[in-house]
Amino acid sequence: MNRINNYKSLKLLLLLPAMAVLSLAFYGCDLDEDPARSQLAVLPYENLAELELGVTGAYDRMWAALRMTTAWASAWGGDDLTTHRASNKADFREYDKRSVTTGNARTQGTWNGLFSAIRAANTVLENAAETNLPEQAEQDRLVGEAFFIRAYCYHHLIRVFEELPIITSTTPDFEITLATREEVFSQIESDYQSAESMLPVSSNLGATRPNSGSAKAFLARLYMDWAGYPTNDTGKYTEAASMAKQVIDNASSHGFALVPDMATLYTLAGAANTEGVYTLSHCQPCGRGNRKTGKLGLPGDLGGWQESFAEIRFFEDMPENYRKEVTYHTDVPVNAAGNRAVANPADAASILSWTEFKDQQNPIFAKITGPWEDDIFNGFQNSRADYIMRYAEVLLIYAEASGRSSSVTDDAWEALNMVRRRSEGLPVRQADASVDLTSGDIAELAYTEKKWELAGEYQRWYDLVRMQRVDEALSDRNPRVSIGTVFDADGNAVPTPLTEASNPITGSLGTDNYFAPIPPDELEQLPGLMGN
Repeated sequence: MNRINNYKSLKLLLLLPAMAVLSLAFYGCDLDEDPARSQLAVLPYENLAELELGVTGAYDRMWAALRMTTAWASAWGGDDLTTHRASNKADFREYDKRSVTTGNARTQGTWNGLFSAIRAANTVLENAAETNLPEQAEQDRLVGEAFFIRAYCYHHLIRVFEELPIITSTTPDFEITLATREEVFSQIESDYQSAESMLPVSSNLGATRPNSGSAKAFLARLYMDWAGYPTNDTGKYTEAASMAKQVIDNASSHGFALVPDMATLYTLAGAANTEGVYTLSHCQPCGRGNRKTGKLGLPGDLGGWQESFAEIRFFEDMPENYRKEVTYHTDVPVNAAGNRAVANPADAASILSWTEFKDQQNPIFAKITGPWEDDIFNGFQNSRADYIMRYAEVLLIYAEASGRSSSVTDDAWEALNMVRRRSEGLPVRQADASVDLTSGDIAELAYTEKKWELAGEYQRWYDLVRMQRVDEALSDRNPRVSIGTVFDADGNAVPTPLTEASNPITGSLGTDNYFAPIPPDELEQLPGLMGN
C-alpha cells in the first residue's frame, strides 16, 4: 500500500499541505464565499479576501475541535466534574476514574481536531509569508490571528499530552519525532508573542476575535503552566505576573472588565460580554451550535444526556455565597410527571432536589444547562457563546503569580478582591472589609479562589496537574454513595443506595498518570512519536 495513502489522522491532518479548509461562516450565517475557494493554497495571497478566507477556515477547524466536550475530556479528571457511571459515557468515565485507555475515542478526537486547526493555520502562515497587501493593518491582524490559533491549539494539546511533535510547515515529514515539553512551550510562546505584536489593541468584533490583550492573557496562562509540573520552571511566575499585569493595566483599551452580575455570564443574551478574553462564537440556526452546554448537563430521568455532573465533595466544600447560587442548580422545576424540567419555574408542578434524582444523584451545573428561562437544557446544541478564557482568570493569575514570585503588591490584592467581592454579589470595585483580604498567602488564596470561580468550566484539572495536587484533590472526592434504581413488584422505580460512589478512582493518582497517551494510530504510522 502506498505509504502516504495509509496515513489516517495526524498524517493527513498535519503533514500534508492543506487541501481543504471549510469556509462556513464562523461568526454568523452570512459568509457567502464559494467553498471551493478555500481549497486553494495561494502563494502568496493575491488579495485580502483570500487571506481572510484562509483565516476563517483555520478558525472553523478550531471551532469544530472545541465546540463539543471531546477536546475537554481530560477535564473530567478534575475534582469539580464527574459523569454518569454507565450509559455511553465510557470515554469521559475513563478520565473521571483516572484509567484512560490508549483507545479512548475522545483522546483521538482531541488530537485530530486540534492538529487539523494547526495544519490550517500553518497553511495561512506559510502562504502569507510572502504576501504584501496594500491593507497592511488588516493583513497583520489576520496573520496575527493565525499565529494565535496555532498557539492556542498547541497550548491546549500540551495540557493533555506530555510531549508533542512541533509542525510549523506544510511540507511532509514522515520521520517526525517528539519535541521536549520545553521546546513546545517555547514554540507556543513565540506564536503568542507574534500574535501580540500583530493584533490590534482592541477588536470591533469583540472577544470572538483576539486582540493583543488576548494574546498577553494567554501568555500569562502559558507561563503558569510552564512554571508548574512537570517543567517546574518557577522563574516563569514572574513572567506570568508581568504579562497579566499588562493586561489589567490596559483592560479598558482591550475591552476587558468583570461583568458586575456573575449570573449574566451564562445566559444566551449575556455570554458575549466584556469578561470574554477570548470567546468561541456559536450559531445554532446556522448549524454551528455549542455542544458543550444544554441537556448534556441534565440527568437522564429528566430528559438529559447525563454527561457533565458536579462532584458532590467539591459542591459541598464550596463557600455558600452568590457565586455558588449561580454556579449550580440544586433544585429543578419539573412537570406533573416529574420527568422533565420546565423552562418557566412558575409553570412547574413541583420542585425536585438533586438528592431526589432517581438515576444518579449529583448536583447540576447551571453554567452548563443555562438558566431555566433560556431553555437550552432541552437541546443538545445552542447559540450560547463559550469562554475560552475569562478576565476573572487574568486577575487570579496575577494574584497567584505575584505570590509565587514574591512580588506581591496592593494591586495583586485588589485583583483577588475584585473576584471575591463579585462572588458575594457586591460591587467589584468598591472596597468591602467583610470580604477583602490584605494578608496571608496570596498565591494559595488566589489558587483556591480560581478553584471556585472556574468550577464546571473545564479548567480545574490543569491547575491540579501544574501544582501536582491530583492525589490530594481526588483521594476523597465524594462523601456519599450514589443512588441507583431498582423496581418493586408493581414496576415502580425505587431509589436504592449503591455500595460505592459513582465512578470511583481505579487508576493511579500519581504523576505517572497525569497525561493522556498518544493515540495508537499515530504511534503505528509515525513511530518517531513513541518518545526520545
